Amino acid sequence: MNAEALLSRLEGVRESQPGQWTAKCPAHEDRSPSLSVRESEDGKVLVTCFAGCSVYDIVAAVGLEITDLFPPRVEIAHHTPKAKRMPLPDAWHCAQFEIGVVLIAAEDIAKGKALSEDDMKRLRDAVRKLRAIDEAAYGTG
Repeated sequence: MNAEALLSRLEGVRESQPGQWTAKCPAHEDRSPSLSVRESEDGKVLVTCFAGCSVYDIVAAVGLEITDLFPPRVEIAHHTPKAKRMPLPDAWHCAQFEIGVVLIAAEDIAKGKALSEDDMKRLRDAVRKLRAIDEAAYGTG
């Protein structure tokens, strides 16, 4: 899915700068646009509600799922791409998203809910991504 597919489901859409838009957030009663939408270089659709709505609530309000914000994964056998430095705004949005995954899992665990195998896999993936962001930013490991 690309940004235009999401934007077509929103109201009050305006391009704020090339490749970035504002719109009314569908997850709350929004009188003036508080939602920022942008498509990263790698095809991810990044959304931020400045009123505080979660990305989960935003996509659910327009009938989508989180996975719809990401391009299909292309697997290339025996190919290891060189690490490409991610622009800071993209890294920040990715980190925010992965922190959300960790927080949801933590809340479920705190409520005594056992995580499914898929949830555990996604949690491990979030931790791996956050460590990679941390290592890239601070040289930690």
